[in-house]
Amino acid sequence: MLQSTIRLMSRKVLLDSNQINIILHRLACQLVENHTDFTDTVIIGIQPRGTFVARRIEKILKEEYGLTGLKTGQLDITFYRDDFRRGEKPLEANKTKIDFIVEDKRVVFIDDVLYTGRSIRAALTAIQSFGRPREIELLSLIDRRFSRHLPIQPDYNGRQVDAINEEKVKVSWKENDGEDAVYLISK
Repeated sequence: MLQSTIRLMSRKVLLDSNQINIILHRLACQLVENHTDFTDTVIIGIQPRGTFVARRIEKILKEEYGLTGLKTGQLDITFYRDDFRRGEKPLEANKTKIDFIVEDKRVVFIDDVLYTGRSIRAALTAIQSFGRPREIELLSLIDRRFSRHLPIQPDYNGRQVDAINEEKVKVSWKENDGEDAVYLISK
């Protein structure tokens, strides 16, 4: 049965490793343009998959722009999601690691795919437990247009993808999945 399910799905490469690398460098450059030395800015990857993007961006900012005092963290939104108790199997929490003050800081949320906007809404609620940021921005590697349930848009956008409801955007990371790629998966 698994083989028949796999055959019914098609997979198209939207971005390869080189294209992802170029986009990440562009996004890092845009962050530097808007935040300069990051003294009042913190970067927070949204668990689980936004942390991969955040780590890559952090590495570029440190190695290529020489930013030494960069504050980065990761935020788990599991218990803030509006679908927390709606599924058949219970959601498993990830780790939150924010060891700095967000009060009156400029916060940049980083996620891999912006789809309905519900994860970002949950992140906006969750971050309030750590203080009141002066400003919050959103960086997404992939923006799935035409799928939004909430009025949320990215400030920094890697690539826009027009995917219909039955299609799924899958971001693979070398650290977790063995390769860097973005796929459009159709049933």
